[in-house]
Amino acid sequence: MAVLFALGVALAVQGYMHHLAGIANDSVPAGGSAGTVPDAVSHGGPVVDARGGAVRTVGPEHQTLALTFDDGPDPVWTPQILDVLRKHHVHATFFVVGSAAIDHPDLVRSILADGHEIGVHTLTHADLGSAPAWRQQLEVQGAQRAIAGITGRAATLLRPPYSSENDAVGDGTWSVMRTAADQGYLTVLTSKDSEDWQRPGVATIQRNLAPSGPQGQVLLMHDGGGDRDQTVAALDSALTKFTDQGFRVTTVGDAVGITSMRDASVGERISGIALVWGIRLSDFVITAISWALVAAGAVTVIRAVLVVGFAARHRRAARRSQSAGRSRRRVDVPVRHEITETVSVIVPAYNESAGIEAAVRSIVASTHPVEIIVVDDGSTDRTAEIVEALSLPGVTLIRKENGGKPSALNAGLAAASHDLVVMVDGDTVFEPETVHALIQPFANPQVGAISGNTKVANRGGILGAWQHIEYVVGFNLDRRLFDVAECMPTVPGAIGAFRRDALLRVGGVSDDTLAEDTDLTMSLCRDGWRVVYQDDARAWTEAPESLEALWKQRYRWCYGTLQAMWKHRGAVVQGGAAGKLGRRGLGYLLVLQVLLPLFAPVVDVFAIYGLIFLDPVRIGMLWLVFLVVQFLMAAYAFRLDNERLRPLWTLPLQQFVYRQLMYLVVIQSVVTAVAGVHLRWHRMERYGSLRVPPARIQA
Repeated sequence: MAVLFALGVALAVQGYMHHLAGIANDSVPAGGSAGTVPDAVSHGGPVVDARGGAVRTVGPEHQTLALTFDDGPDPVWTPQILDVLRKHHVHATFFVVGSAAIDHPDLVRSILADGHEIGVHTLTHADLGSAPAWRQQLEVQGAQRAIAGITGRAATLLRPPYSSENDAVGDGTWSVMRTAADQGYLTVLTSKDSEDWQRPGVATIQRNLAPSGPQGQVLLMHDGGGDRDQTVAALDSALTKFTDQGFRVTTVGDAVGITSMRDASVGERISGIALVWGIRLSDFVITAISWALVAAGAVTVIRAVLVVGFAARHRRAARRSQSAGRSRRRVDVPVRHEITETVSVIVPAYNESAGIEAAVRSIVASTHPVEIIVVDDGSTDRTAEIVEALSLPGVTLIRKENGGKPSALNAGLAAASHDLVVMVDGDTVFEPETVHALIQPFANPQVGAISGNTKVANRGGILGAWQHIEYVVGFNLDRRLFDVAECMPTVPGAIGAFRRDALLRVGGVSDDTLAEDTDLTMSLCRDGWRVVYQDDARAWTEAPESLEALWKQRYRWCYGTLQAMWKHRGAVVQGGAAGKLGRRGLGYLLVLQVLLPLFAPVVDVFAIYGLIFLDPVRIGMLWLVFLVVQFLMAAYAFRLDNERLRPLWTLPLQQFVYRQLMYLVVIQSVVTAVAGVHLRWHRMERYGSLRVPPARIQA
């Protein structure tokens, strides 16, 4: 949360500094009352002193021109203007915009080094006359602090943006001038506006600047805010003419006989330096995030292309296998014969009274011969009694003290009579054909484990629909990619088949992590076994029906996966099957399931920033494109799984609630893992929604 808060502050600063105002059109806002503006201001000189409550105005002496520039500094035009001023040995006053000064501090220092003076032109070129009081204060004092932080000097001259000659001052601008006067500022208006911001041509700019008599003038030009090539050309010619006409061109302070700058106090310097570096830091953060967003977008697109492409390849291979009269397997792993031998099915159970009967009955109804071993892991409910009361043939009940799921699985493994073992959670039901379909890849002796296709049974309601989408898209679509890439990281506890001797070779099921299924799968891969995915072997499981239950389940999954990834990190430098797991599987999990989710809240915060400060239409279109990509990928995954598309209507809502929940789960898991906190097992609440499927279930 601290990181997101800091990011929010950086985005707010960036948005305020660069997007709430802008240096471009410098025309004076039309209309507005001037009823409170004193005649001394409306008809007086261009330099207005309202300090102490009295209003005094003054202008340059005869034959004196105070040359001023607004809206800079600009990295292109300010240096050219400084060159022209040096050429003519002329000094001028530069009213700088604080944000531009922070972006180009060397130019500000060069202005002072050349003997010019600096005035305040607000922090972001905001229209002070229409701004609330808090923003007026922020704009003026922010620019002053920027100047102090860069130069160590403080300015006493202020020119509000969009101001012009005295008779154009309205009530809003006059209110700003009085407030600024209370803070010690003199307001500098203009008596000759070059209107160079309109780019009317060099000749027109020169005519606009030309004095109509010997009276002193304050000349307004611009060194920033746009293309100023006409300004540079007109300035060079105008300065030559002014000299020929006997005019003295100088700064505002010199023209009216005042000291316009002073040394900043220690407090002003410290606060100024803090402001400058704070804004620079926010700029750096936003730049880094912008590039990271590009990278994240690229990764997201690449992931979509990869999973869809590999899923299509997986499907084509399965179709070729079917047409050849074989089970659905990859074409490069040939099936030599149909597997018909009896399978040991292990069901670990702890307080599974709500669904254990449905689970056991569904396995008993299998079309494939099975031995069922239910391991009651010290349940405190009626789980064991329910299984015992069923008195179903081929079902063995083992009672043991509570030791956790890995110990229950190992107990079942020790009691298993057959070489092929299927493990299934106590909240899961099989279709009659599931076991037979699941074990067929074992015809290839290189295959050590097989992942089945887990389906959400209680998919009613919006939370159920979101999890249904996640299972079909986020889990099973990825498993097709892992199968083809030979780097399957997880055989889910809900449905997985194993060679018994492969399990014994890796020491059985470990309790080192909270994701024993992921840990076991990675151990098998590192031992050289192939782990594959069988999409037509379906298991139906209960999903959490509350956000709290979902949080606990995914927190355990994510934390356990991180544990398993760390435990098996050595696979990255290994060869063979282990290397494929390490460099492909672990790399995929690290980028897609850890780093990208960690960065995702930043994307959401940045999207809000874009809606407020940037172009909301463009941001909305980008989000729509992202949603369309997500929808198309989900639709393809649903088609592969023979699912109806109706639940996909919840996909847009999933982006606002469910996705953020999953991100927070990852963040909390990473923080917990880094902190070294031991996480206890979170058992999911059972709802008793499972039913024994009479035949293959079609959605």
